[in-house]
Amino acid sequence: MDTGSTEVSPFVLDLTVDRDSPQPLYLQLASAIEDAVRTGGLPPGSRLENEMALAKRLGLSRPTVRQGIQELVDKGMLVRKRGVGTQVVQAPVNRQVALTSLYDDLRTAGKDPRTEIIEYRIGRPSVEATDRLQLRPGEQVLDLLRVRYADDEPLAVMRNTLPERIAPSRESLAATGLYASLREMGVISVLAHERIGATTADEEHAELLDEQVGAALLTMERKSFANDGGVVEYGYHVYRASRYSFEVTLVDS
Repeated sequence: MDTGSTEVSPFVLDLTVDRDSPQPLYLQLASAIEDAVRTGGLPPGSRLENEMALAKRLGLSRPTVRQGIQELVDKGMLVRKRGVGTQVVQAPVNRQVALTSLYDDLRTAGKDPRTEIIEYRIGRPSVEATDRLQLRPGEQVLDLLRVRYADDEPLAVMRNTLPERIAPSRESLAATGLYASLREMGVISVLAHERIGATTADEEHAELLDEQVGAALLTMERKSFANDGGVVEYGYHVYRASRYSFEVTLVDS
């Protein structure tokens, strides 16, 4: 009788390792699998061949293979399931720390970004907003609360405040990112100060990001400036640590 079983056959990747490379073999294996996940060669839900078969095919020890796979389990890209094996969760978003918007970065990474606007409020600024945005007397602000999705999965909760005089419409923000909406209005950020940190999910963030209370989250505070020195906006964003990372390139001066 057909039980409707949809067992997923393991993927056999075309992998090679270079024993003459200074890079450890387990990292070579992890990098090759990670590349396959990021490029779509291993789509979400696909199952890897078991460690014994992979070790035998590549001429590696099982501890080396296990260590390589564990690297990606720790990154949240793979998950081990009893009775099923090792499966791909999804490719996390890896973002260079640069003056770009998350919307643009997701597009560049081949993701399908979507924005849910939770709050769009124009009103009197707080004392903090007046100071941080260098507002003139009587100026109002736009307070934003948005959830950014990548391929229909919540990725980030974003709070931003900006002067009402440059506030994009709700429709524009739903269709594109904040920085893209500002660019369409001729407002371009040329400099920003950022602070990256970490926190754990409270009830609000857990609900918005589909995480457990207490789950690890990355945080980013940003204040951006236009070329005339005026403040464009400041924001506080939180990201799912299991789906998102920041990347920095360091240069010896």
